[in-house]
Amino acid sequence: MLQNYFPILLFLIIAIVVGVLPMLLGKGLSMVLGTNRPDAAKLSPYECGFEAFEDARMQFDVRYYLVAILFILFDLEVAFLVPWALVLKEIGIFGFISMMIFLAVLVVGFAYEWKKGALEWE
Repeated sequence: MLQNYFPILLFLIIAIVVGVLPMLLGKGLSMVLGTNRPDAAKLSPYECGFEAFEDARMQFDVRYYLVAILFILFDLEVAFLVPWALVLKEIGIFGFISMMIFLAVLVVGFAYEWKKGALEWE
């Protein structure tokens, strides 16, 4: 009975070794071979090649979040469209009509966002 689970146990052991061993070896090698010479330039805050202008805990403009949500929304649309296009012949006219309804709802939402000015950046 336990012989049936041996391949699963072996797979888990190999997965753990492959996942953990490189991290341990990398950390150990960097501690042995690397040098640790911190200075003011290395310890300074760094972002995109520029010094930090303001506090990192400041509030962000809502438009950043809005753009992120719109990106996720339209990115998920593509995640639905690709599998649908691959199985269109099998699902027939019902699948086509249901996807057109889905796309119509997205187009209405996109038009609403456009009309409200969510896509414009000042």
